[in-house]
Amino acid sequence: MTNSVAELENSACIFVIGSNTTSSHPLVATRIFRAKQKGAKLIVADPRKIQLALMADTYVRQNLGTDVALINGIMHVILDRGWQDQGFIEERTEGFETVKEKVRSYTPEKVSGITGIPEEDIVKIAEDFGTAQTASIVYCMGITQHVTGVDNVKSLANLAMLTGNVGKESTGVNPLRGQNNVQGACDMGGLPNVYPGYQAVNMLDNQKKFESIWGTDLSDQVGRTVSDMLGGLSDGSLKALYVMGENPMLSDPDTAHVEKALKAAELLVVQDIFFTPTAELAHVVLPGSSFAEKDGTFTNTERRVMRVRKAIEPVGDSRPDWQIIQEISNRLGYSMDYDSPEAILKEIAEVTPSYSGITYERLEGEGLQWPCPDEGHPGTKFLHKDAFARGKGLFHAIDFKPPAESVDANYPFWLTTGRIHVHYHTGTMTRNSPTLHSEVPEGSLEINPGDAGQLGIREGDEVEVSSRRGKIRTKTVLTERVKEGLVFMPFHFVESNANALTNPALDPIAKIPELKVCAVRVEKAA
Repeated sequence: MTNSVAELENSACIFVIGSNTTSSHPLVATRIFRAKQKGAKLIVADPRKIQLALMADTYVRQNLGTDVALINGIMHVILDRGWQDQGFIEERTEGFETVKEKVRSYTPEKVSGITGIPEEDIVKIAEDFGTAQTASIVYCMGITQHVTGVDNVKSLANLAMLTGNVGKESTGVNPLRGQNNVQGACDMGGLPNVYPGYQAVNMLDNQKKFESIWGTDLSDQVGRTVSDMLGGLSDGSLKALYVMGENPMLSDPDTAHVEKALKAAELLVVQDIFFTPTAELAHVVLPGSSFAEKDGTFTNTERRVMRVRKAIEPVGDSRPDWQIIQEISNRLGYSMDYDSPEAILKEIAEVTPSYSGITYERLEGEGLQWPCPDEGHPGTKFLHKDAFARGKGLFHAIDFKPPAESVDANYPFWLTTGRIHVHYHTGTMTRNSPTLHSEVPEGSLEINPGDAGQLGIREGDEVEVSSRRGKIRTKTVLTERVKEGLVFMPFHFVESNANALTNPALDPIAKIPELKVCAVRVEKAA
């Protein structure tokens, strides 16, 4: 997040798009509730009528995969009415003219035809966002898990810069991370193209720096993404895979392809706290420990580094992840001799400029937000106050592109997937909780009553849902939360695995699959 969670309370306008915030990030949602109580305008754009839609000043249901068109349409109206922050644009950005020209053709009429949103709603969104003193954008994986995920994020950045809503309190572009330490994993180099602190692996100075600190030779080649890894297992160019705290047999698209790829591995190692469907395929399972069984730090969605303290000793043969990795490294011939997570944090501060001022002592209490460049620095509440990291913010002129596949006579329904409030990601933890499991013990398909009537389907009927990749069975929930022609499934349930259906088509830059859009057929089960 460019800004902090607490700042949402004082935003004059909040635009939530591609985020079911109350289900997936309830503590963030409370800040949105408070902002609304203080008079903030709330805009919600989601194909499904989520809980936040019930309290929105403007709620719109865009057709799946049409976010770029919607955002371009909003910017068209802002420019047409003169609501842009011209001073900010001229002082802090570049490339504006290309975007101005690009959105010229995205009239409300045209955008309405693409998105299915009434023209007057597009104008209302533009007015509320464009005229607000402070406006925040909140998004999640409903924006990123598309073949145009990078385009979607850049478009939101365009909107924020156009209106001057960057670099000051209660504004910004604020992605909500999908899991509790995703931000920390990325910060620590859990990406194929960077060292810790987003230092590019293909820059010679970075390579030499880490070679010196780590005492070994390093490659300057960008590594594989998850999708490339699975492809490598399938074609034989990759022989072994080490999976840690992840469950691709439920979380990745086109499950049949994932299973085939994992079974092709000469060595599959899975390190986790429960025996997942992915672990069932492993040659070696390493028992990791939960947050309550280890010390260390997490970095949350607002860049806040926080202490995690061990409450109990690791159960059974499990060990903290860092100890497992260290012992494997030592046995493979690269010596590691950390004696504690604190020692690891000291090295992190040494090699990562944005963490340089972060120590265990300073993390007592509420933690610190990076960048924190030295031990006298208080941490950074919001980013880009006086300048962007690259100097000037860069506008990107972006055209709308449709999803990778479309509905047709054989697959007439659009399917989108997501989370529900009781369960978390692939259910590895929540479905092992008797209390949570009893709340929602099985998956389901949300379908509009009009569509259900046409198919002869009633509430609770078992249906077969098929895509161009596979088929599953599940029970139905008839609801107006989804409009006609659209169905929704949560992806927590192995018995009715939504990702057996989803499309593995990738964003060409980020290599993220289009988990949020695919075409399906729904039939009453025999």
